[in-house]
Amino acid sequence: MKSNTLIFLFIQLLFIFTCSPQKEETKVKSVDTFTSEPYIIVLGVAQDAGYPQAACKKECCQKVWSGQQEKKLVSCLAVVDPISNQTWLLDATPDFKEQLHRLEQLNAKNPFNLAGIFLTHAHIGHYTGLMHLGHEVMGAKNIPVYSMPRMQDFLTNNGPWSQLVSFKNIKLVALEKETPIQITEQISITPIQVPHRDEFSETVGFSIKGPNKTALFIPDIDKWHLWDKDILKEIQATDFAFLDGTFFENGEIPGRDMSQIPHPFISESMDVFSTLTDQNKAKVHFIHFNHTNPVLQDNSKAQQTVQQKGFNIAKEMQIIPL
Repeated sequence: MKSNTLIFLFIQLLFIFTCSPQKEETKVKSVDTFTSEPYIIVLGVAQDAGYPQAACKKECCQKVWSGQQEKKLVSCLAVVDPISNQTWLLDATPDFKEQLHRLEQLNAKNPFNLAGIFLTHAHIGHYTGLMHLGHEVMGAKNIPVYSMPRMQDFLTNNGPWSQLVSFKNIKLVALEKETPIQITEQISITPIQVPHRDEFSETVGFSIKGPNKTALFIPDIDKWHLWDKDILKEIQATDFAFLDGTFFENGEIPGRDMSQIPHPFISESMDVFSTLTDQNKAKVHFIHFNHTNPVLQDNSKAQQTVQQKGFNIAKEMQIIPL
């Protein structure tokens, strides 16, 4: 078991190093069959609109267009089981095709089979990638799409998503909050409902349990104090926590009182989490960054502050052992 853990740490460091910001597109190295243990891989870290964002004329996005900063794909995790050679996506983003390609590159000799997609909610960055499963693109056959009741209703009764259902490109599988879905003998995924702008569907995060480790994925939530759970206890109870880091602090968007925007600022979260032990703080990986968020900028003061306080910033192609 120790040898597997060491291999994971080595591979994780290798990925972070090879995927550090550079002028060219993120490189993906094949891991082939480096381990038989399941793992999570971070396929994207940006907010729904990606980074850079359409029509953004600000310096943050111009740095990407000019090649000074690397683009970031929309927030997404993949759960990989090397034994069955299967993978499950947590959200289907607008960057679905590139994220699927990166997964294929990971195991180029024997690409992972897409065994299912778990959806958090009906905001554009979290489900619109389903369009690639349709007959205009992949023409997929009965890909399981795990979703909550309102999300299922939204997909069933609204085009073009309803066509995916009627053409049997996808097969809707019902989720129930706090009820685990056993996707393999070693891995289960449990939806955890959270408060968010629920115009078209409810919103959930996911708890992922592997044979050795657990992870929590909550890319969107209004504010921690509005949740009926204690986020500190949730962090303490897991091994890795990928949490909403959409904005860094109030004032990030000029001319708007951001205190009314339904996301916990990273600065707020760090205050809420300040009583955690160093070990528990290190579990936190902020994710789902808006294009204005300074943690996206290399060596920024915001990046340094997060790290100095003992927390982490999720990195694309980061691998987490389960």
